[in-house]
Amino acid sequence: MVAARMACVFSLGLLSATALAQTDPPPVPAAPAAAQESAQSADQAPPSQVLVEGKRPGPGFWKVSKGGHVMWVFGMLAPLPAKMEWDDSRIDRLIGQSQEVLTPPGVSVGMGWLGGLKAVAALPSLVGAVKNPDGAELRQVVPANDYARWTVLKAKYIGEDEGIERYRPFFAAERLTDAGMKKSGLSNGIEVRKQISGIAKKHNVKLTSTGVSINLEEPGRLLKDFKQSQMEDAACFSKTLDSFEGDIDAMRARANAWANGNIAEIGKLDYAEREGACTDALFNSPAAQKHPAFQNLRERRLASWLTAAEKALANNASTVAVLQMSDILGPKSYLAALQAKGYTVENPK
Repeated sequence: MVAARMACVFSLGLLSATALAQTDPPPVPAAPAAAQESAQSADQAPPSQVLVEGKRPGPGFWKVSKGGHVMWVFGMLAPLPAKMEWDDSRIDRLIGQSQEVLTPPGVSVGMGWLGGLKAVAALPSLVGAVKNPDGAELRQVVPANDYARWTVLKAKYIGEDEGIERYRPFFAAERLTDAGMKKSGLSNGIEVRKQISGIAKKHNVKLTSTGVSINLEEPGRLLKDFKQSQMEDAACFSKTLDSFEGDIDAMRARANAWANGNIAEIGKLDYAEREGACTDALFNSPAAQKHPAFQNLRERRLASWLTAAEKALANNASTVAVLQMSDILGPKSYLAALQAKGYTVENPK
């Protein structure tokens, strides 16, 4: 489990697929005195945001076109309601009419045959990479007020686990997010991506990777550098607590908005703050800074996707592309980049 999580650390795509940055809900007007007394008597009131269940349509598709060629763009979101069944009939129809499906852009790390052997031999040391250098505990590496908030949330969502107290803040934040999602009836949304891949295979439509591939010539040295260096991840830890504490209902609201296809509600989200703090903690770490392959990954990921998208739009009458909602609606929208290149972009209807 630890080795698998460590392997995932170097995938920017997976970081984007975890909990997205969150905004504070609007202030609630003060209730009349009678209503306040009634509310106080309901000690076991259910969550204000009830998660949807059953078959749901999900969001519509953005349409990118030029010269009679079209690309239908579908936005994924995480977390999603665990008991929701996504109605994939629309994307099934579009993929069946298309010649290619572009997968979300991530970052894959390749090590080659020899590098792979070295990496396998180094797996036992990955436990040390997840933990703070020199055996430091969380309370020693994060601000006292953040640690106080952590202890409350840990008790509620994780429970007794002394081992996690030696985790780097980055990994502790990921563990808390996973536990909170599960306990709140939310899933990581990976099943939607699996459904799309299955539909493409059913229709015998080409699946094209759009991400960045990194080839590590010395994976052992990278693991050693990472294990011995401290990540600047206190901001990631703090932003996770900010967005997590008291905001489960907001996460559930966003999940419902995606399930019901409410693009206007999804469009209100701020995708930058938490995600940016955590990806910066990883890719600006001393270990990553020593390896040029990890530099400018955001820009390279966008450039790689744009190359694949433009090629597909030129060669195919119809293409389906899958992106994270943060790459569609976020401050650096991939579709805005296409629009700047002269493509027509239409919002879902």
